[in-house]
Amino acid sequence: MERMKRVLLLLLAFTVLLMLPEASATKFTVGNNQFWNPNINYTEWAKGKHFYLGDWLYFVYDRNQASVLEVNKTDYETCNSDHPLTNWTRGAGRDVVPLNVTKTYYIISGRGFCFSGMKIAVHVEKLPPPPKAVPVKSAAPTLFSQDRILLMPVVFAIGAAWDAFIHFW
Repeated sequence: MERMKRVLLLLLAFTVLLMLPEASATKFTVGNNQFWNPNINYTEWAKGKHFYLGDWLYFVYDRNQASVLEVNKTDYETCNSDHPLTNWTRGAGRDVVPLNVTKTYYIISGRGFCFSGMKIAVHVEKLPPPPKAVPVKSAAPTLFSQDRILLMPVVFAIGAAWDAFIHFW
């Protein structure tokens, strides 16, 4: 009996998990396999990508050289790293910037690397709503449609009669 309770509880938990909405965050490795390095056009890398709330930017770089600094638009355009809004550099050369606000993130590398192209601007937007389901209209009535509800007992009766006939012979 105890085992049956556990199985039912597990089945209930699994059913609840299936009903939860799907969350899909994307981890973008900045620069793909070229990572966060000088002389790469990160504007081209970001072109055509959609960045949504909950996504992450993942920076891989030489921890002794580069950094990951969030700055304002003016400092982004002038490569000024003196007053970052957020210093995402954690020291391991593997840093994540969570995109948790709908805005444009301006990220540069300090120590002059911004002048070598180590800067990226990404615009974060809300997830688009899921597409609405188109209602399916049946052209012909089926056995299960509202006006055919009385037909079902007849179908079962014919099936039972056929089954009895088969067993009789």
